[in-house]
Amino acid sequence: MNTNQNLSYFSIKPQNPNTMSLTLRTDFGCTEAVIDDDCGLKRFYEVANILADDLDINFNQKTDDFDSLMWDFAFKGHVLTLHYNIYTGISIYPRKFREAPRKDNEAVVEVARFLEGKLMIHTANRLAS
Repeated sequence: MNTNQNLSYFSIKPQNPNTMSLTLRTDFGCTEAVIDDDCGLKRFYEVANILADDLDINFNQKTDDFDSLMWDFAFKGHVLTLHYNIYTGISIYPRKFREAPRKDNEAVVEVARFLEGKLMIHTANRLAS
């Protein structure tokens, strides 16, 4: 059996052609937003700082393993996880995984779209300086 048949990926086309496209996966039974699939720990902290500073997010549970970080946070009443892995990059998904209600999955998309715009601004500012 080919395991790739069970994976579901789709991209949201950016409204602005100068922005990156957002990748959403549903292969774990919930919506997972892939923020950056090829990055280092510095990028994870950049994303965490954007969430904390711009959305007033508090990370209430932090699990740090040798190759992964999983930081839980509440966004508009939905518990989400900011995840980093040295092999797969940064993603956000509902803490409840498969049991996550539709509204939790929609919150993932909302946060990811916000981050998409913010990260493009940060990247542009870095390139300009």
